[in-house]
Amino acid sequence: MDVPVKTVFGEKELLRNHPPPVTLEDMITDICFHPAADRIGVASITGDIFMYKYNNEETSLVSTLELHLKACRDIEFSEDGQMLFSAGKDRCIAITDVNTEKLIRIYEKAHEHPIYTMTVISEHTFATGDDDGVIRLWDLRQKGSKPIFSLKEVEEYINAIITKTDSKYLAYTSGDGCLTTLNIPERKLYIQSEEYDEELMCLGLFKSESKLLAPSSKGKIYIFNWGEFGLHSDEFPSITKKAINCIVPITENVVITGGEDGIIRATSLFPHRQLGIVGQHDFSVEALDICNDGTLIASTSSHNNDIKFWNVQYFETLNVTEPVKGGKQKRLVHNLPSSQVSNPSDFFAEL
Repeated sequence: MDVPVKTVFGEKELLRNHPPPVTLEDMITDICFHPAADRIGVASITGDIFMYKYNNEETSLVSTLELHLKACRDIEFSEDGQMLFSAGKDRCIAITDVNTEKLIRIYEKAHEHPIYTMTVISEHTFATGDDDGVIRLWDLRQKGSKPIFSLKEVEEYINAIITKTDSKYLAYTSGDGCLTTLNIPERKLYIQSEEYDEELMCLGLFKSESKLLAPSSKGKIYIFNWGEFGLHSDEFPSITKKAINCIVPITENVVITGGEDGIIRATSLFPHRQLGIVGQHDFSVEALDICNDGTLIASTSSHNNDIKFWNVQYFETLNVTEPVKGGKQKRLVHNLPSSQVSNPSDFFAEL
């Protein structure tokens, strides 16, 4: 009886391979790993930003930054981790020194409407997008509080912004279902895609930044060649018909997505294959991020106010060309090593 009982109940290791979860009293609006230290920033609906340090034994609060009067919707670290950028519903952009926790700069009333998202472009420049479809570029070297460029080319809110390391083009998606791009050096509109009959929810880069992924509110993933933004070059069908809210690349060929169904999934792009479940929440996954050394993924859910960590180091050796056995339903529920749920077939494999 010893072997079956052990197998059924699982052999739990005393030492965990990921930090314990964090639960806040308030709704979490965004998360962002520090690019160099074992820390993670957490934005809240109250406008506060919480800084946590973590290891496999504990996750502890380091500091609380009271920066915004209303919901802080997006936080981003500078590439060197010295500065924290934040923006939110109060229309303000705050830039904070991470070490001293002192405000370096604040742009009050940076937009006419609440700011929805932002991204850091380079050492001196960043971009913001608001609820009214206005995109703005900012340069820290400029005095005053005016953007270096502003454009309203869409009618709905801007929900994701991304650029490559060469900082030539800036791509963003909006609630009206199109991908719009700017030429950053020339500060003008570059090209706008056709309008899709679904919302493009988030953006991700892979294949050495040569491909742009745009998941949709219907669970599809559209792929654009970088620089060719007028029409997608490939399309991956939905497996659940539910929205994909967030995406992070894990390798040159594997992406992890967070869905409206609360499931975090891994997908191989070429060959296109569902690899399995990385982890799960009780409610919709709203934000994902990957840590500085690529071993951990953090995710947050919309209703539980929690952050969970998943060790994804196994992707370094995972054979993505080996398909999950069984039909579509088996592939949908197949759990990877980071998931908290065991596969039923694992019981029989050990007998």
